Amino acid sequence: MGFIDLSGSLGRHFGSIGVALNEEAIRLTVVGSDRRSISGPSAVRAAKCLTTLCEAFKVPDTLAIDIESAIPEHVGLGSGTQMSLAIGAALNAFYDLGLSVRDIARVMVRGLRSGIGIGVFEQGGLVVDGGRGEHTVTPPLLARMAIPEAWRFILVFDRRGQGLHGLQEIQAFQDLPAFPRREAEQLSYLLLMQALPALAENDIARFGEVITRLQRSVGEHFAAVQGGIYTSPEVAAAMQWLAEQGAVAVGQTSWGPTGFCMVNGVERAAVLVEQARHRFAADAMLTFVCASARNSGGLVVVE
Repeated sequence: MGFIDLSGSLGRHFGSIGVALNEEAIRLTVVGSDRRSISGPSAVRAAKCLTTLCEAFKVPDTLAIDIESAIPEHVGLGSGTQMSLAIGAALNAFYDLGLSVRDIARVMVRGLRSGIGIGVFEQGGLVVDGGRGEHTVTPPLLARMAIPEAWRFILVFDRRGQGLHGLQEIQAFQDLPAFPRREAEQLSYLLLMQALPALAENDIARFGEVITRLQRSVGEHFAAVQGGIYTSPEVAAAMQWLAEQGAVAVGQTSWGPTGFCMVNGVERAAVLVEQARHRFAADAMLTFVCASARNSGGLVVVE
């Protein structure tokens, strides 16, 4: 849902807020085998994770991994971190290694900027991380709160492209101008004294105001390297329309191109998604999905 201080003007870099969702998830099975095999979506990424983890933990990689579902890659939903932690958690259980989620994240070099992916795998819900200081290994978890059951997210996907990632993302951060200290101070205050209390009191309107404000600030800062506040102009148009229909917490997740917003009520979300699909039916590349918050972390079942 956004960064707090992109330049470290207050002494710590980044710091971010985000939420775990149920509908976009990685589900996989690991069993012993006489040879290594990986099947299913994102198998190439899973193979790289398996190699790195097995070498680090000094365990055999002769396993059969079946990936039932995977998070779309490079669309702002943290697919890389979740795949790394999912494979790592499976190996941890299979070989009884006694590792924590952060042990796995450290090996996979996750959390170099946002710590949201690590935090939601650990506990789910809404999490806030403290960014990176001089001695940070993985960004510390500062707050974790449950999302009210009735709150729903609407995701807007654009299948035409992907957000910045890899070397392009690294270069983009290097090319960004300094983030104003005053703005970082304001966002910190709004998050601590407005957004989190609003969540605690089930006030989606006030919570949404802060997230939209944060998203606008970060989006304007990223605009020079991503072509605007939104990576996708088509997603931008859809998000504006959704806001006009009463959706709150409007923005883009990570580098996009995925947009997100929130509404209160399962039926309201379903109706708005159907209206959006009808409104933007001429654009076959846009996809609208209703999602619920996941208030628990990654689940490992040993059979």
